[in-house]
Amino acid sequence: LIEDKEEEEEEEEVVCQRHRGSGEDWEVIVELPPRTLGHSWQLAYSTSRHGSSLKTLYRKLSATDSPALLVIKNIFGAFLSHPLRPSETFYGTGETFLFMVHPRFKCFRWTGENSFFIKGDLDSFAIGGGSGHFGLWVDENLYLGRSSPCFTFNNCCLSDTDDFRVMELEVWTFG
Repeated sequence: LIEDKEEEEEEEEVVCQRHRGSGEDWEVIVELPPRTLGHSWQLAYSTSRHGSSLKTLYRKLSATDSPALLVIKNIFGAFLSHPLRPSETFYGTGETFLFMVHPRFKCFRWTGENSFFIKGDLDSFAIGGGSGHFGLWVDENLYLGRSSPCFTFNNCCLSDTDDFRVMELEVWTFG
């Protein structure tokens, strides 16, 4: 088991350089806070590698306090000032933001309206909120999601429709 765990950790130390050639997909790099610059990126969780389970995602992120970049099939996502974890209340800071890549890159930063940045439950997680709407919400199976305009980021719906299916989800941390 120890050998398997070491091999798994080596596989997950994949850095972002392989994505740098895909141009517009990584315009988010220029929006990242200064404290992340110069750090290598590590793939901490991927539905294609680790399955579709929020509990597994939480477990994979439990040993880090690194900010995280959450990407949903290279179409949209969020920069999280703190890693996803179960929580009683919202947490995080104004560094957190939502972004969309398709049809064109757009970043939605904190408005100062509220502090509803990140919220993790055992059955879902949410980024941004206000008036019962979340900027980004994903279920425990990391399969169904919803995006709505929210006061935290004054964002538009990130997907083509309010409700969407997650085709692939990745979470990158900064080593």
